[in-house]
Amino acid sequence: MPQHYPFSAVVGSDDMALALTLSTISPAIGGVLVRGEKGTAKSTMVRALASVLPPIDVIAGDRFSTDPLESRPLSPDGPFAPDADVETRPVRLVELPVGATEDRVLGSLHLEKALSDGVTEYEPGLLARAHRGILYVDEVNLLHDHLVDLLLDAAAMGRSTVERDGVSVEHAARFVLVGTMNPEEGELRPQLLDRFGLTVEVAAPRDPATRVEVVRRRLAYETDPDAFAARFAEDEATLTDRIQSAQKLVDQVDLSDWALLKIAEVCAAFEVDGMRADIVTARAAAAHAAWNGRTSVLREDIRAAARLALPHRRRRNPFDAPGIDEDLLDQILGDDEPEPEPEGDGTDESQTTEESQTSEPDSPADAGNDESDVSSASDGEPRPERHSQREPQQEPQQQAEQQPGGTSEVTVAAPQQPYRPKLFTVGGTGAGESGKRSRAITETGRRIGAQRRTGQGGSIHLMETIRAAAPHQHARGRVDSLRFRADDLRLAVKEGHESNLILFCVDASGSMAARKRMEQVKTAILSLLVDAYQRRDKVGLITFRADGAELALPPTGSIDIAASRLAELPAGGRTPLAEALLKTADVLRLERVRDPRRRPLLVVITDGRATYGDNALPRAHQVARHLGASGLASLVIDCETGKFRMGLAHQLADHLMAEYVPLGEVSASALTDVVRSGLHETGAA
Repeated sequence: MPQHYPFSAVVGSDDMALALTLSTISPAIGGVLVRGEKGTAKSTMVRALASVLPPIDVIAGDRFSTDPLESRPLSPDGPFAPDADVETRPVRLVELPVGATEDRVLGSLHLEKALSDGVTEYEPGLLARAHRGILYVDEVNLLHDHLVDLLLDAAAMGRSTVERDGVSVEHAARFVLVGTMNPEEGELRPQLLDRFGLTVEVAAPRDPATRVEVVRRRLAYETDPDAFAARFAEDEATLTDRIQSAQKLVDQVDLSDWALLKIAEVCAAFEVDGMRADIVTARAAAAHAAWNGRTSVLREDIRAAARLALPHRRRRNPFDAPGIDEDLLDQILGDDEPEPEPEGDGTDESQTTEESQTSEPDSPADAGNDESDVSSASDGEPRPERHSQREPQQEPQQQAEQQPGGTSEVTVAAPQQPYRPKLFTVGGTGAGESGKRSRAITETGRRIGAQRRTGQGGSIHLMETIRAAAPHQHARGRVDSLRFRADDLRLAVKEGHESNLILFCVDASGSMAARKRMEQVKTAILSLLVDAYQRRDKVGLITFRADGAELALPPTGSIDIAASRLAELPAGGRTPLAEALLKTADVLRLERVRDPRRRPLLVVITDGRATYGDNALPRAHQVARHLGASGLASLVIDCETGKFRMGLAHQLADHLMAEYVPLGEVSASALTDVVRSGLHETGAA
């Protein structure tokens, strides 16, 4: 078995270490979500966590890791004899792959035994294996939403219930759920974010000395893993003992009325939704007190808990950066402490004074950069509102049209409040990742047919399975009941909706630079980005102006990054439309290789003009015809305004074989207004 990197040897991730430790002390907190850029030891630290947790006792032979001291165990393998054999084993770290199916997570009917022996037997899934351990999901933001819901439900309830395929089973599923993600690859929906108890933002240390220590330790580990682990063996053992003591102490921690009131004041002041924040903060504060050897919650415990439990619950829309104002937090908490208990223990208090100097697990090299980590994480988040605050100074005039010489003043306009756009889809039926946009064959949805079993997982189509077995009953010597074989099995084919790649191709030339027009364009794009976020799409952004086109944002699931790039988009110069369409073809060709199942939808936002290069407009139409002939689903949003219009965007849509939509009709309410107006006129007539 390979030697894991020691937990106590990780440098510069104090908040993450604290969050993971508190969750292991009190699993009822609800798990930890770790957000951060690549290369910040997220996975390394999670995998090292299992090594420092105290071992557990389980009933020998039980597939569900039942605790021998539990009076009423919830295990399908029970009941157990009072003198059942007991074995001690390390805590399991169960990794859930992004491509896992619902059957693999929850467990399902053992198909081979059901068909060959006629026996209904439950085959446990990953939740059963993770009971009393750690369930780790790397890139949790790429996991299907319904699977994330299943994990969070099980983590909150402490049990898993399976009702499917003739199986009705309930078993214990208490585990520490840890998810890691890179925000650049896409965000979790706010509803799912709220279900995680704690969240941590991690970033690479900016201090050169800290970075040197990280490299030095990593190289030493790779040279001789066993010798490196031996260096930190004493620290690991000390950490294990401290966690075990805290686990025993946490149930004795008193959450006084003063502490509960302070927690309520903090949550109310930060305007978090619902009551989950109060509950999680209370549990985390109690765990923090136990971690520091106390049986009462102090101000510092509430502060540490709030820093981890509240930031991700303050987001109101997908473009809000998670974070918390620590100055405001200190102001709310004040300087007062609860009255000391009459029966205090002087020894414990002195230990508290020493240990309360730090709120993170002991580590050989204390980076001491809690504040810098928070500031650097917040500095890394996009702040499109900064641009909107500067706009009145940057915007030179009401109209900034292209000049005869091909130059125009570059301007930056800010988008307005987004609205609900019309739904634009890709035609036909796809087979991409589950989402909420276009029709597709998916794992969830309405049943439309059946197919042979080709791999693991899937829902059984009972009637088609019987039909497949029926013609062979005589040859199989049927006497009374039906006789099945594995190749009789038929699985249901379901039609639902998929997510798509929405590739925006945005005209940022001088003809679009008028402030009013660019505001409308950016607002429309922002509205479509919000819609793409809600429908779980990937997005990409190509901009074109002056003498070429630029891939401003490669296809990604991170909608907030796209919004920040949009806010910074300048306008001015000539219109290289042909070059933009060629760039689009290149991007789509590469993306088809990377993700062949995801169907693209091209959204071209332009007034249709082409002014760069020789024969600019004919060249643009030629490239458009090439794209249209490839069967690409596309949409042209016409940004031309005024009484006298050239209709070039409509011509472009014809060449692309694309849907044509004027800018003013992108909003869903615009179509409603047209219909209402027509009904009103009909009634008046």
